[in-house]
Amino acid sequence: MIIFDAATALRNARIAAGMTQAALATRAGVARMTVQKIEAGDIDPRLATILVLFRALGLDLLLVPSAVRPTVEDFIRSGGRVVAQPAGVSAPASIVDAIAREPPKRKR
Repeated sequence: MIIFDAATALRNARIAAGMTQAALATRAGVARMTVQKIEAGDIDPRLATILVLFRALGLDLLLVPSAVRPTVEDFIRSGGRVVAQPAGVSAPASIVDAIAREPPKRKR
């Protein structure tokens, strides 16, 4: 089982967004004490609360089954270049990159 550290993730995302706990709470429609207690690790928040807080920060959470987590992590690390290719940062460029480099074709 993978444990999501909501306290650290929430605090880091909030600080990166330049928001105070009060501002985040207001935007998410929760009490400031809720944000404070989650970040302090004093409460174990419900998934619905975490989703609301992250959406208020302009972020979405993606729930990934543990069986496919390594594949998803490889995909992210490679910059999205894993489709039918070796995983990892050193993966060759994808077909999408080759298509993007082609000049647009003129319509006749």
